[in-house]
Parts: sequence; structure tokens; C-alpha cells
Amino acid sequence: MTQSIRSSNMLKAKTIKMTIMHVAVIAAMATAVAGCNRGIKPVVNDPIKLVQIAQPISVLQPVFSTDVGNKKASKKDPLDLQVGYANSQIVTASRGGDLTGFNNAGQELWSVNVGDQITGGVAIDALSQTAIVSTRGGQIMAFDSTTGAKRWQQQLSGSVLSPALITNNRVILSANDGFLHGLSLQTGQSVWQFATQVPAISIRGSAAPTLLDDKTALLATADGRLHAVTTDSGLPQWSRRVGVGAGSSEVERMSDVDGKPVVSNNQLFAISYSGQLLGIDLASRQVMFINDLASLKALTVNNQQVIATSLDGKVVAYDRNSGEMLWESEELAYRHLTNPVMIGNYIAVGDYDGVVHLFDPASGKIVSRVETKGALTNLQAEGSRLLTQSTSGQVAIWQLAR
Repeated sequence: MTQSIRSSNMLKAKTIKMTIMHVAVIAAMATAVAGCNRGIKPVVNDPIKLVQIAQPISVLQPVFSTDVGNKKASKKDPLDLQVGYANSQIVTASRGGDLTGFNNAGQELWSVNVGDQITGGVAIDALSQTAIVSTRGGQIMAFDSTTGAKRWQQQLSGSVLSPALITNNRVILSANDGFLHGLSLQTGQSVWQFATQVPAISIRGSAAPTLLDDKTALLATADGRLHAVTTDSGLPQWSRRVGVGAGSSEVERMSDVDGKPVVSNNQLFAISYSGQLLGIDLASRQVMFINDLASLKALTVNNQQVIATSLDGKVVAYDRNSGEMLWESEELAYRHLTNPVMIGNYIAVGDYDGVVHLFDPASGKIVSRVETKGALTNLQAEGSRLLTQSTSGQVAIWQLAR
């Protein structure tokens, strides 16, 4: 077992929390600690200005874009709504509760309003042609992804802020009250629940569940842990701590894992708000490395690298086996970055201005850009397509250039 834990880890994590937080994080913390330290204002660094690319190359070509609406948006509540995409079916959700289906060319096929604010984005099961969404009031709803016809509705004890995982006839969700749920895909009936610890203060948001293997789901929680449970019955298999907060206050000790963990080639990677990036060999269950980086965004991997975006806007690539830093870019510092994704042979990262930056993974240099409207919080790569939805409700899809 190899562990590379830098000695400055604790100091860095604490400094990051107090000085370079995302605007949404600052708002959440301000609400949580109202009445405390009223005379202290967090330092917010200005986003770095973009430098023109000397010789840009064409990486992405626009397919279509559309405005799905954002009438009930709140600047203090920048929800991360994600587009559902499967088998050329595209389903979008708006804050106002509109669910809309498109074909692969961007033609609208159907639209319904669910009657409440949608909070968790869209998940689609291609086999059953089912789209799943969640609402502010804790309702989980299933629709026919080809027609928009409603199939079922289920009430949960808490709201869900990330898309569901649909697998093995189960709809698996992580609610903000600490409960993990497994519902029947056909009926919506509750099959199992799994309770986790809920810290007194946490970042508003949650990581989407992901598959560890064919029969096991992996769920990240606000107390800094990963939980592996069986998809059919929710039986716990193992639990491991990722985030380790340090400090004298509840705020300083926050250790949320809000970025969806990555499972690739029998390796597991996860990152925490408190500043730990963890690589695990799943065959031996041994930790390969622990690196010093804080993020609320999911990681991405390629054959050689694990790539992260940090709270202060760094894009960092590590060797996926040893954890050695390969390169670090500060060209997008303080630009409130999205998660990185691999699209073709490039790393895509979005920012608060609606700009998507394409990095060369070998050099760490930005080689191309495309733009949409509104701040980006999440990128999705589906095959050779890149999908975005901005906080202003602009959905855009690009195709990898040939």
C-alpha cells in the first residue's frame, strides 16, 4: 500500500475553505452559520481573465441549443440540472417544472409540466424508455421518455439533488436527509432504504449514485464516506471514509463528497470538499494514493490520468496508478469550474461564463473553446457528444469534430 499524503494537507484545506469558495458554497455556509462572526467577510478572488489561444483547433461542432426556461431561478440556489440522454433520446428539465423530450437533431417531441420545481436533473433508462426526475417537495416521478406520459409517482422523506441511478430494475437515489432509496423501476414502490449519518452542517448538494459492479451501487454522502450497497436489496457491503475535515468549528470540519465517484478498470477514485483525492485498487481494497486537493465536482479519467478541478479553479492531472502530479493549470483560476470530462482525446471543463475549455491531456494546455449562455455547473459526455445545461436554462449539445 502506497500513501502520499502531503504534510500541508490540513493547512491547505482550511485555507481553501475560508478564502476561495464558490459563490454557491458561500451562500450555503452563510445561511448555516447566520448570527456567527457577523463582522468577518469571506475573501472572494476575482476570476482570472481568459488568454486568447494562439493557434486554436476545432474540437467540437454545435449540434443544437435551446432555452428550456428558468423562470423560477434563484441566484442563491444554483441547482445543477442535468440533461437525460440515451439511445438518441434527449430529455431536459427546467426549474419551473417543464420536462421536454427532443430527438437527436434537436426537434421537440413532447413537453409536460410536473407541477413543482425539478431539482435532480433527468435520468433515462434506454431499455424501458423511462425518464426519472425529482422535485423540491421530494416527489420522484417516472415518465415515458418517448411520449412524456406519466407512469408513476412516489413521495420520499427528503428532496433529491442529483440524477437517479437506474439499474437492475431499481431506481437508486440519494436524498438530502441522509437516506438512500431503492425503488422499483416498474411501479415506484420502495424496495429498500439505507440510512447514513447527516452532519450538522454540509454543502447543499449530493453526488449521483454510480455502479461499482453489476450488482453493487456506490453512494457518496455528506459525512465524507462512500457506501457500497447491493442494488437489489440495499444490503451494505462496505463503507470507507474519503473526506477528513480539520478545524475547531463545524464549518471547518465539513468533508462532503459531492462529486460522483469514478470506477474504471477495477480502480476507484473520489474527492472531498475537505481536500482529499483518493485512489483505491478494488481488487486488493488497498489505497493507492491520497493527494491534497479539494473539490465538489466529479473526477474524470483516461488511460493514464485522473483529472480534477479544484475549488480555486485549478485543473490538475495525476498519474492514475501512483498519484504523481503530471501537470497543473491555473489558466482558469477562480472561474467556478465544472467537473472535467473526457470527450474524444481531450479534457473538457466549463466555467461561470458559459465557456467550455478543451485541454490537451498530454501538455495541460488549452487548445480550443466553445461557448453557451449562462453559468455552467456540470458537463456530460455521451459518446462523441458533449451536453451542457446552464443555470439560465440554456441546453447545448456539441459533436466531436471528425
